[in-house]
Amino acid sequence: MDSLIKRIPLVVPKVDDLVEGSVIKQDGSVLFVSLGAFGTGIIYGKEFNNARDIIKVLKPEDKITAKVTELRNELGYVSLSLKEARQEIVWREAEEAQKNKASLELEVLDANKGGLIMEWKGIQGFLPASQLGPEHYPRIEDGDKDKILEELKKMAGQKISVIIMSTNQKENKLIFSEKGAGSEGMEEIISKYKVEDIIEGEITGVVEFGVFVKIEDNLEGLAHISELDWSLVENPADIFKVGEKIKAKIISIKDGKISLSIKALKTNPWDAAAKKYGKGEIVKGVVIKFNKHGALVSIEEGVSGLSHISEFESEADMKQKLELGKTYPFQITLFEPAEQRLTLSYMEEPEK
Repeated sequence: MDSLIKRIPLVVPKVDDLVEGSVIKQDGSVLFVSLGAFGTGIIYGKEFNNARDIIKVLKPEDKITAKVTELRNELGYVSLSLKEARQEIVWREAEEAQKNKASLELEVLDANKGGLIMEWKGIQGFLPASQLGPEHYPRIEDGDKDKILEELKKMAGQKISVIIMSTNQKENKLIFSEKGAGSEGMEEIISKYKVEDIIEGEITGVVEFGVFVKIEDNLEGLAHISELDWSLVENPADIFKVGEKIKAKIISIKDGKISLSIKALKTNPWDAAAKKYGKGEIVKGVVIKFNKHGALVSIEEGVSGLSHISEFESEADMKQKLELGKTYPFQITLFEPAEQRLTLSYMEEPEK
């Protein structure tokens, strides 16, 4: 038997490891804990004070889990922390909940311009507004951040279902998401729909990144701003209104969320453009937008491409030569209509 025991490897704990032990006794402000083959551990000093509420109900032989803070202290014992062990266990539970996408019912404590503040098992967390579900997203048509904050603050005290999206133990923070939480009850409703289905619904919200569409009771879909029209859409509120009836195509069903496309039911202008244009051709284009990459130029309704900033000496030079809304000659340098990719080179007109 002795030779068998010698062959069993003994894994010596390290600092920050969690260890299990049994209470030996409490002597004043020191708790002695048996760690079996690893000797005796003690909880004392600030660690004793931090865990006083836990320690006062412990009895000899009670099993506890503690965190190693020092392998051999000045008294020759293993220093332990009960409070840090509890925190470590909670963080492990948080990581497990994140992995399993466990649905948590949490109360909204407060709000700021970015989202909601919540707490889970003593750890403060944040739910970004972008991770709110359609039911709770503040539908402020002009995107006014102060108005959005007002709506978010109204949620204080409410309980909502969320999942843990990310954990950061170093910063002691959790990031939550309402998307994907509590989706089990929606499975039967959503199972009636599939990608490519065409639905008719009512617009229930117009926001800066798209429109929410009611498909049926308790079921909404989102048409992202990029799926509203083949032409550039700067502000969805310029085109759509709450209460308006529309048709849309389902392009994605994921994690209990339905993504819609309104432009998919319109004729794709790139198909016609494929028959008219080719690389190297000189075309007339209207400048419709400037961004950090250059000038966005439309050669047909719904067909636009970039004239890159590198085509010009500087941003100032570009804006001196091109004006929004005006038409100029450009040469097509890349044309891939199937991928809806187009790049253009500005052709300077000779001075008159």
